[in-house]
Amino acid sequence: MSAAPTTMLRDDAALRVFDTEQGRLPVVFQHGLGGDAAQVAQNFPDHVSRRRLTVECRAQGGSRAGSKRPFSIAMFTDDVQAAADAAGLDRFVAGGISMGAAIALRLAARHPDRVLGLVLVRPAWVFDAAPPNMRPYVEVAELIRSRPLDDAREAFASSETAARFRSGAPDNLASLLGFFARENAAVFAEVMQAVANDEPGVVRAEAAGLAIPTLVIGSGIDLVHPLAVARELAGTIPDAAFAEVTPKATDKDRHFAEIRAAIGGFLDRNFNNQDQS
Repeated sequence: MSAAPTTMLRDDAALRVFDTEQGRLPVVFQHGLGGDAAQVAQNFPDHVSRRRLTVECRAQGGSRAGSKRPFSIAMFTDDVQAAADAAGLDRFVAGGISMGAAIALRLAARHPDRVLGLVLVRPAWVFDAAPPNMRPYVEVAELIRSRPLDDAREAFASSETAARFRSGAPDNLASLLGFFARENAAVFAEVMQAVANDEPGVVRAEAAGLAIPTLVIGSGIDLVHPLAVARELAGTIPDAAFAEVTPKATDKDRHFAEIRAAIGGFLDRNFNNQDQS
């Protein structure tokens, strides 16, 4: 299922919004840091019964950065909420991958009257700001902002961090090295540095007070999205379901297929594809 993008203006930032427009169950589902709508399509089980809305966050995908600073999870969450409002989605399931999971958690905590359920895929944050697992993003950002791109990439590739990822999480390393080749590397480095040092803005008590169906998905061989983070969130949110999937570093096709199957089963079990308006 594909969705032709539209443009939403927020401040002076033109953001791309993808909305499948059809389907009885509305789901707002967000990409990870540096991702886009294509990443969402790999992970989300699009179906005629589900209306899926995705915003490409500022300076990511085809969206512009705009001039407003600082970049933050709160800023991106407000943008997503504005897109849901504009689409007329009064109540919806919120979900996302990594940074998108943090956005979804914030939506659920800030708008409990509107969020019907929660899907957190490979979360990178629990509750604290600047978690150690996000430090490599800061390292990459600082190099991009201080050196010519070729020098910056070489410095990171030969760093202790890269060596650790090369042996322990090669898929993560490939993503980190890819940031040096982005057309908007300089402005995206601002995004990386700000967001990696940020937090969802949700405290443990708020998460423990959520009373909505929740699915948390984690996998191993991933130093950016530790399995322990997914397990901790699943243990904090009441009655959350937890699914461990095949690591992407082991078998990408199986990884994505298992995520789609877990999400599809969760949505069918809890919402039965019914109209939630």
